[in-house]
Amino acid sequence: MEGNKILFLLIITLALVAGSMIGKVDGAIGLPRDGLTRQYYKKTNTCENVEAFVKHQVKLFWEKDHSITPKLLRLLYSDCMVTGCDGSILLDGVNSEKTAPQNAGLGAFVIIDKVKEVVEDRCPGAVSCADLLVLTTRDAVALAGGPSYIVLTGRKDGFTSKASNVDLPSPYISLNDGLKYFKDRGLDVQDYTTLLAGAHSMGKARCRYIRDRLYNFQGTGKPDPTLDSSKLKDLTSQCPPKQRLGEHEGLVYLNNDSGQNYKFTNSYYKNILSSKGVLRVDQGLYYGNDTLQLTQQFSDPLAGFQDFKKAFALSINRMGSYNVLVGNQGEIRRHCHYTNSNNPHLQR
Repeated sequence: MEGNKILFLLIITLALVAGSMIGKVDGAIGLPRDGLTRQYYKKTNTCENVEAFVKHQVKLFWEKDHSITPKLLRLLYSDCMVTGCDGSILLDGVNSEKTAPQNAGLGAFVIIDKVKEVVEDRCPGAVSCADLLVLTTRDAVALAGGPSYIVLTGRKDGFTSKASNVDLPSPYISLNDGLKYFKDRGLDVQDYTTLLAGAHSMGKARCRYIRDRLYNFQGTGKPDPTLDSSKLKDLTSQCPPKQRLGEHEGLVYLNNDSGQNYKFTNSYYKNILSSKGVLRVDQGLYYGNDTLQLTQQFSDPLAGFQDFKKAFALSINRMGSYNVLVGNQGEIRRHCHYTNSNNPHLQR
């Protein structure tokens, strides 16, 4: 009972800190779902050192390839924002979520597989794939210069994964529609503004997602007039009007300041204020009163960056608590690609 009181006070404190940062905008205040707790596997004596195991493996991967951070963030987003954080994005199948067009190009599965292999060797049948995805992403964010935030665990893995469930918004979504999409999942304007930046402050985007802004914005046959002219020149040099047959699709950095170093940074917000947002969904933050206020606040290179990291820590925890399965609602998969009943490696 005493431990639950301490956890409750801790989360309330985090929420109030975030709320105090944003002036007139309501803070992203919300408690995670019952059943999740800090150091769940230690408290239940099922895998006391799981977080240390995860952190070690993530560091090994990150030292070889810094791009794992945006890949894991994208993977976590694709899991949580569809049917909830239940590890369903990890399941194989001809009609699984990972085969949906909206999830084309997803990576980092091999990282989760390795982490799961290590954890299973030490704590067989104890730790869910859903929790491993959340923990792995947290540690990759910290290595990239982001916050090392508290992760609440105790999730169970889901039993189903269907491409028809995937309704992720497109990179062209309007500000109002984007905010509604988040609101439908219990997330607010601060979560939207913060998580967009957290995911798009590093990594790359396919040319297909920005060609309309470069060459035929809203059917005008002209570039998006709100896009900075120097940024337009930079992007058109990397993304020609058409992709040639057999040619690999071009990729552009979402944030040149982060670039190939894949650093977690708040310069994303500076880009928005100077009309240099790469995706239309990003630049849309400039046109909402609340999102613009947050963008201005988080763009400050010193205090703003600290506020951004605090807000991100809270918002990604809120996303990570959406529609989770706890207790007997799900299972702990022995392999992340299969439910236990469909696992070809398990003896019947």
